[in-house]
Amino acid sequence: MTVRRMGLAAAIAATLTITGCSSDAPEADDSVQVATDPAFPAGSTMEKIHEADRIRIGVKFDQPGIGYKKPGATTPEGFDVEMAKIIAGQLGLAPEKIRWVETVSKNRESYLRNKRVDLVIASYSITPERRRVVGMAGPYYVTGQQLLVQKGDKSISGPKDLQGKKVCSAAGATSIKTVEQKYRAKPVPYGTYTECVQRLRKGVVDAVTTDGALLLGYAAQAPDALKVVGDTFSTERYGVGYRKGDTEMCEFLNRTINHSYRDGAWVKALSKTLWQTSGAVPNPDVDPCPTGSS
Repeated sequence: MTVRRMGLAAAIAATLTITGCSSDAPEADDSVQVATDPAFPAGSTMEKIHEADRIRIGVKFDQPGIGYKKPGATTPEGFDVEMAKIIAGQLGLAPEKIRWVETVSKNRESYLRNKRVDLVIASYSITPERRRVVGMAGPYYVTGQQLLVQKGDKSISGPKDLQGKKVCSAAGATSIKTVEQKYRAKPVPYGTYTECVQRLRKGVVDAVTTDGALLLGYAAQAPDALKVVGDTFSTERYGVGYRKGDTEMCEFLNRTINHSYRDGAWVKALSKTLWQTSGAVPNPDVDPCPTGSS
């Protein structure tokens, strides 16, 4: 996969210069572009969603910076949520037309296949195994697996230190398989990453592993108790999940992602969410859509 080499920092600086804002505290425009009278192929999923005037999108509710629903809040927030709003906007739907469905790692495929959601945008790493079950457009973001440990822990500085350690991750996530198979860690799966972080703070597990972008969000919530250690040791490419075989939907999603790069919506979405903890990240090229019904 090739990656566009213009750094996010430069893109944000350019965007903020145009809007007259200071790059010291990047803030995104809260407005979302909603297409007026969009045209879609007759009978396509996009046409059906537009005519229904609503869309159900599966996102995480427990991942700061990605998909997080604060106690008492009515809607989640985060980069995935912003990307969902961008996609809904190109379907002619304002954010209030989105029904947010909490989706955890282990049920993303089943929610798509059982039609509980129309799309999944939930830190959903593209893998060949998942693409055998569901469609995955994108990627729209690239990160890498890292480790979260207690602030005072000096025994773990990277994956090489994980042999025999209790490492927690969400059930159904690719990250837990990686540390077990490559680094001989003792896997401790839980339903959500929030549960993993709670166990880490209590000393029940030695580390939590998932994508660095997510872990930095948890560390930012408790900087005196938690820290992210080591370099990334995998490549995680976030995709938008859709029902397998819907090539028209794939092509629409890829066009929308690419358009968000060109019009600045992607930079604005990142600047108000993951930029707070992850810093500069290049925007990735999307994969070609499959042809036929495969």
